Amino acid sequence: MNMTYTPFPLIQLKETDSTNRYLTQKCDTEKVDEYTTVCADYQTAGKGQRGNRWESERGKNLMFSLVLYPVFLEARRQFLLSQIAALAVKEELEEWATDISIKWPNDIYWQEKKICGLLIENELASNGIARCIIGIGLNINQEIFRSDAPNPVSLKQITGCDHDRQQILNGLLRRLQAYYQGLQGTEADRIAANIQTRYAQALFRREGWHRYEDTHGTFTARLLRVEADGRFVLQDEEGKERGYLFKEVQYVL
Repeated sequence: MNMTYTPFPLIQLKETDSTNRYLTQKCDTEKVDEYTTVCADYQTAGKGQRGNRWESERGKNLMFSLVLYPVFLEARRQFLLSQIAALAVKEELEEWATDISIKWPNDIYWQEKKICGLLIENELASNGIARCIIGIGLNINQEIFRSDAPNPVSLKQITGCDHDRQQILNGLLRRLQAYYQGLQGTEADRIAANIQTRYAQALFRREGWHRYEDTHGTFTARLLRVEADGRFVLQDEEGKERGYLFKEVQYVL
């Protein structure tokens, strides 16, 4: 990708094992400016949630990580970082496609297919969040997926045309910056409430009854809310509320 301009410091790699790992190691050994973004044309061991690998054809998609230092944010509010990253991706994709949603906690879906995965890695300090590395794998121009991932899709498959990866990266980063700066301003509480509302409205399968699975098996439930700490609250067919943290429940697709 010929990155002629990006709004933030950019490290462009032809290949790396994982942009999150690369950026983490860099931050551990030297001073790295906030918003520094590491973008790779190819990852040999891209990291996904639940230990999954992220499949991406060389030079076709966006695979990048950026660093933030949200020391102003209490550890109990760290889910806001996941929300603003997911919203930035969703809202940028909506420039080209409809039916984009956020599958809790932060996968991005088009209809019933996954177009983007996010991996948020926070380093906590006694007074807040010392560092946040946000990794994003976004399917842009890939046409064939060969892994056993159940439901991948790319923007090109949705729209039928190629897309400029640089344009999408820059737009996404600007959206993320706007949310992030809002959380630091004088109206941070209002901005945070607005983020939580937007996130709730954007959720995958936010209406109706759907199948889920936890350690006790599968069940049918409807989504009630996502709490400020990220807890996913469902109501089952018996009327019982069930609250889950990340990895404690999954959708049956």
